[in-house]
Amino acid sequence: MLRPRYIPPEDIFPPNPWAFEAVRYDARLARELTGQAETMFALSNGYLGIRGTAEEGMPVREAGTYLNGFYEHRPISYGEHAYGFPTVGQSILNCPDGTALKLFVEDEPFIVPQAEILSYRRALDLKAGTLNRDVRWVSPTGKRLLMRTVRLVSLAHRHLAAIELELIAEDADVEVAVSSELENYQPLSADTMDPRLAEGFVGRVLHPTGTQSEGSRAILSYRTASSGLSLGCGMDHSAFAECSIFTELVCNDDSAAVIFRCKLSRKRPLRIYKYLSYHYCDMPGSAQILFQAASTLDRAKTHGFQAILERQRSDVGRFWARADVTVESDNPRTQQTIRWNLFQLLQASERAEGHGIGARGLTGRTYEGHYFWDTEIYVLPFLIYTNPSIARSVLKFRYDMLDKARARARELGHRGATFPWRTINGEEASAYYAAGTAQYHINADIAYALRKYVEVTGDEEFLWSYGAEILIETARLWFDLGFFSDMKGGRFCINGVTGPDEYTAIVNNNCFTNLMARENLRYAVQTVRALERLRPERLATLVAHTGLERSELGHWEEASERMYLPYDERLGVHPQDDDFLDLERWDFASTSEDEYPLLLHYHPLNLYRSQVIKQADTVMAMFLLNGHFTRDEKRRNFEYYDPLTTHDSSLSVCIQSIVANEIGLEQKAIEYFDFAAAMDMSDIGGNMMHGAHVAAIGGTWLALAYGFAGLRDSEGHISFNPILPKAWSAFKLVLTVRGQTFRIEIDHASATYRLLNGEHVGFSHAGEECVLSSAEPVLIRPVGPLRADPGGFSKPN
Repeated sequence: MLRPRYIPPEDIFPPNPWAFEAVRYDARLARELTGQAETMFALSNGYLGIRGTAEEGMPVREAGTYLNGFYEHRPISYGEHAYGFPTVGQSILNCPDGTALKLFVEDEPFIVPQAEILSYRRALDLKAGTLNRDVRWVSPTGKRLLMRTVRLVSLAHRHLAAIELELIAEDADVEVAVSSELENYQPLSADTMDPRLAEGFVGRVLHPTGTQSEGSRAILSYRTASSGLSLGCGMDHSAFAECSIFTELVCNDDSAAVIFRCKLSRKRPLRIYKYLSYHYCDMPGSAQILFQAASTLDRAKTHGFQAILERQRSDVGRFWARADVTVESDNPRTQQTIRWNLFQLLQASERAEGHGIGARGLTGRTYEGHYFWDTEIYVLPFLIYTNPSIARSVLKFRYDMLDKARARARELGHRGATFPWRTINGEEASAYYAAGTAQYHINADIAYALRKYVEVTGDEEFLWSYGAEILIETARLWFDLGFFSDMKGGRFCINGVTGPDEYTAIVNNNCFTNLMARENLRYAVQTVRALERLRPERLATLVAHTGLERSELGHWEEASERMYLPYDERLGVHPQDDDFLDLERWDFASTSEDEYPLLLHYHPLNLYRSQVIKQADTVMAMFLLNGHFTRDEKRRNFEYYDPLTTHDSSLSVCIQSIVANEIGLEQKAIEYFDFAAAMDMSDIGGNMMHGAHVAAIGGTWLALAYGFAGLRDSEGHISFNPILPKAWSAFKLVLTVRGQTFRIEIDHASATYRLLNGEHVGFSHAGEECVLSSAEPVLIRPVGPLRADPGGFSKPN
């Protein structure tokens, strides 16, 4: 059930619109929220991610340093095996941790929970892209000290992280030592009773292949036994003080430490700059990977920390210029929450080129670092409108998986391609086929995202070079998977699938799947015919490569035209699948609050037999394929399915918010949005300690753009129908369409459209065609009256 598990107390966590910060130290809260803080303060650039552990290394719940796509194979064990079950999965690996800068004052370790703290501030600076901490305390011998740290994971140099430490003795000279460490910890175990968590490994995972150490630099290298990936990670330092600094280096296969010792003069600071480098590749041997790690450290030391910090601020500033969303409301926490969410999208994607985007980004190991449909449906729209080059890269990564998707289709007895439900390297890693392999809709999700990317950006070259081949193979899959059913009047049916709702599995004619498959088939036909007209030479190459036959286009067209899309006349709703309306309703009244999420307390069969929904399914179809449903149909469908939805998936409430907005349920829309936005900050799912919910965060942006701004982009036509909640006084959103950047500014009277960059962009406002141009860069249009909302936030009953 949806409920905040934690409300940040404002005297400790004030609602700063440009930071998430703790302004004083509370030992009890720190102990209770260690894991959550590690996620909230995590830093990442999409390639390298580091959880927000303290520099002294404790308290700690799960230290984590992750590289996107760096994984090891793990065996998948079954009590009973069957044909086509994956036998090997992939798990993201925890790399050696280089955040430790352990401080000793007169040989006594500084550990925050044990210290006499005078003042404390720890902040994720959303403008600078840094994690900052200032601590003032009294040592056991009564001396006052101040320590400041600044940590960043570079957006400009994706293999680099850096930390600045400044230490000041405020009232007396004092002897100090700082041990800067790089440590390869043993693999973490996992609570396997929760299927969302990562599997643990038994025994050594990273096998040493060599080290380099000299002066204040140490580099460790490893190789994985099964995936065959080589890892190089290193650290180097610069240290400055007005006193003499004595340096000692210790290095072995699994750890390295550089120890700085000095007698610190009163009010004369010690500054240590620590640079961390992480690289991996699929080549054997350590020479190349050691060279790459060393090169990154060389460049970092040449630039220096201040230059790296200034570049970080500049890069983050450019992100906010193209992606910021501002909300003026009575609740100052709203703006902070929105910006923290947007910052997570930056961190998950900015340097993810050549890779996918995991369900938890690089903030935790939950879901083992796998890529799901989360990326295409929840995250890519944000990237398409704010960072199209990364959106292109993510789609290209799916194209690079195509041969493995073809092989998986053959294994399952299909034609075409079957993209994996969850994966890192392109091979299926889902052990539970009913909620994994059966979710064939991922094929259509990828095709849907591809179409949105091409239509919003105008990048038809990508469609011709890569997208068309994806569309051909996914269309082949749908035509092979379905059939023309005599029992359904010759309609094209798709049986034995699972839709987005994982509490209803292996069903016939899932409404979402059939609708999305129809769009996939149509787009494939449209694209091939466009190639025939516009790029016949490209089509000839594609035909030679894929063996496409012209008769296939006719088959796909017929299947799309005759797709079975049932409608229940009695209830006036679209059945979620052939049998859903015949099931018994779940007994919500007898289900206690602590039994949610249901998947942790009930056997799947109990869920499959009942009308109970984990996440938006038919409601999701109404959002993605908006034009298929009338307003009345949307209202009836929403009112039927909403009370049955537990929102046990973090992906649900954002979609419910969008559709509630469209059908005039303003109060429900804003309440659902508030839950979506606070998914992590209020730990609504109870598992934020294991990483940020990146897809739900993407869904928060969807709710802002497609919900309150009323954005629609069917077939590339951009339209807006803004709806400002009563609780907000103003709302601003920046979008980029075909290289033209503009901002929509909404209050209760009007919507102002302002061209920020470019020459010309067209759209419609409440049905009126509008154009922004360099000659007329600002348009103001009235916002209509708020729609009636007869009800509030619903819970299952």
